[in-house]
This record gives sequence, C-alpha cells and structure tokens, in this order.
Amino acid sequence: MEPLTHPTRPTAMDKRLTLTALALLPLPLLAACGTESAGDSGSGNVGSTATKASVTGVRWKVDSLTVGGKTEQAPDGAYLKIADNGEVDGNYGCNTFGSTAAFKDDGIDFETAQSTEMACGDVPMKFEEAFARTLDAEKFTAETTDGGLTLTTGDGDTVKMSEEKPAELYGTKWRIDSLMDHDVATSLPEAARGKAWFTLDKKAGTLNGSVGCNEVSAKATVSEDRITLGNPRTTRKMCSDSLMAAERSLLELFKGTVEYRIDHRSITLTSENDAGIGAVADK
Repeated sequence: MEPLTHPTRPTAMDKRLTLTALALLPLPLLAACGTESAGDSGSGNVGSTATKASVTGVRWKVDSLTVGGKTEQAPDGAYLKIADNGEVDGNYGCNTFGSTAAFKDDGIDFETAQSTEMACGDVPMKFEEAFARTLDAEKFTAETTDGGLTLTTGDGDTVKMSEEKPAELYGTKWRIDSLMDHDVATSLPEAARGKAWFTLDKKAGTLNGSVGCNEVSAKATVSEDRITLGNPRTTRKMCSDSLMAAERSLLELFKGTVEYRIDHRSITLTSENDAGIGAVADK
C-alpha cells in the first residue's frame, strides 16, 4: 500500500460511492476491487497474541478509536468483519463499506475501501472520517484478548473492538436509523434520530415501539422471512413537522406485509412497493 504522504492518494471522502451505485454491487465484488493479494496468509501471525484464524470470521464491534493520543468512542453500529478469504465489510458508524485485507509480514494491510454516502450527524461523520483514514494507514498489528481485538498502526494509533453476538428477531429493541426507497437509503430527520424504535413480542404476537414522537403498537404475524403488520394504534401527540413526516413514512409499513432480513445486529423491513426502514439492535 502507498504511504499516506503520496501526493496523488485520494482522501477517505474521495473514495466513496453513492449508495445507489454501491447498492448495485454485491459485497464480495466490492471486496474484489481492492487487491489480488487478499488471501495471502504469510506466517499466519498478525501480532504477538493474534493469528489470522483468531481475527477472521468474527464480527467485531468498534468500541473506540485513538488517533494522535486522542480517544473517541465509536457510534452505535460501527463494526468490522474480515472473512477467511480477506473480504472485508463494515460500518464506519453511519455508512457501510467494503474492502479487502492482506495478511502478510506479521501484519494486516487494508486496501482502499468503497462506501455508501449517507448524510449523518456531525459527530458520526467526524468519527467515520477518522476511522476511514486510520484503516487506510500502513500495516496494522493485532492483539487479541478474551472477546477483544486491538489493531495498532506503526504510529501507535489504535482501533479497539469487541466480539459482537448476533441479535434475535424477538425481544431486541431495534433502533430505526434510516428510511429506504427502493435502492436508496436516507437517515432519519435529525429530530427523530434515537427516538424511533420497535420490538417484537413472540408470545403476544405484537410489535410495540415509537415512530419518533408517538408510541405505536400493532399485531405482528411472523412467517419465514415476512411479517404481517396489523392496523397501528398510536398515541396522538403533536410534534414538529419533521417528526410528523418521519412518522407518516414509518406508519406506511403497517396494514400490510413486509419482508425482513437480519444481518447480525441490523435489520431491514421492506414493503411490497420497495419502501422500508433500516434499524440496528440497541446496546
């Protein structure tokens, strides 16, 4: 990988694709864009306490990032996963990305990433720009502990992570963070962020939660990969225009059947007209 001081090296933001374009590419193809050496295993050691086998195949939740001696806590949803063949997928804290990792010379080298480009709050954007720059650094060494992984650059910057268990459909508090229209996802209006969520009760056969301002409940029948939602019952508080607009979009999913897909700790609900929501499991 070229050093960061190379005059023609693109910035992390320059590397990003729009979500619409990225959605057309399957993640393995994104990973293939990086390098042909992703499968290199070298000696199998990537740090004093870590081997390739102990790093790959685990979804690592990003806990914190330390750059230049300053530590920042990661936003919810930030993660990194490296497959055995070197394919990488992850989330910077708002935008998802794909890359490749080469295992050689007692270290891990991440190739240039491609990511979505959703607008996020100021804090997530600052974190993910720093996270993207750090992953694009020189080779990392890896240190593993019981359920933890720390990646360290030659300059001493670190990414601290912990193993993340998959979330269950039932009983999980799913925090809604995006609205979807066909292949395009947009983040919730700022006024609704962190306020919209739902949970499914298997025994009662219900969905309960909040659509940003008002509480909502409805019958929910799950069959295979689909959920049939009944008429929503909501409280009737009046809220800001942006909150009410978000609520109307979320309520459109009710009185119909949605397809659900769980990817570890994230879930998408998609209606028959390709509108939907994205959510992540609450901590």
